[in-house]
Amino acid sequence: MTTRNPIRVALLGTAIGLIPSVLFAQTDPMASQPQPGPPHQQSAPTSMQDSTAALGSTAQVMRDKIFLRKAVEGGMAEIQLGQLAAQKSDSPDVKAFGEKMVADHAAINDQMKPIAESMGVRAPKGLNKVDQAELDKLNGLSGSDFDTEYLTYALKDHHNNMHDFRDAALNASDPALKEAAANAEKTIMQHTMMVHKLAKDKGIPMPAHKPAPGSFAASR
Repeated sequence: MTTRNPIRVALLGTAIGLIPSVLFAQTDPMASQPQPGPPHQQSAPTSMQDSTAALGSTAQVMRDKIFLRKAVEGGMAEIQLGQLAAQKSDSPDVKAFGEKMVADHAAINDQMKPIAESMGVRAPKGLNKVDQAELDKLNGLSGSDFDTEYLTYALKDHHNNMHDFRDAALNASDPALKEAAANAEKTIMQHTMMVHKLAKDKGIPMPAHKPAPGSFAASR
């Protein structure tokens, strides 16, 4: 009868006992694979940023369209008011200023209209209520009263225009609009300086400027 070696028997039993755990570790599909995180966990911040940027771009395009309509409408008013000044004023300087308003604002509108059409902005059919009321008021004035009213209104209008055109020159979404607005702002700045000089020469007090309701300057 053969005597078994107790050490060998013990080692053999231990090895046999380890076989199931080794096999299980090799066949368990979850053992060697990392657990996936929630779907789209990494892409969520990027998607939110993209959505925010898209909303901001859409809002700026809307602002551009509003600006274009107001700019063309305001240019029409400056042209008609300038024509009236050239006809009614007794001052050669005010007449010359009115004629310059007609020429310069016609040129600005010629730049703005094609851009407005390309962005689907319809040209206004007439003046807004405020400008029409001013035109009617000036039609009933003459002499120094006419000059005082016209120059005072021109100063207020050009200050509002300057703020609006500067905003478009800095923030417009369309490159052509940014360039046209920047060029127009320089012209409007010259007009504002001319109004101040004319008023000073004629002793007309220029009121402190407050942005008109509805202008971009007033909304800040």
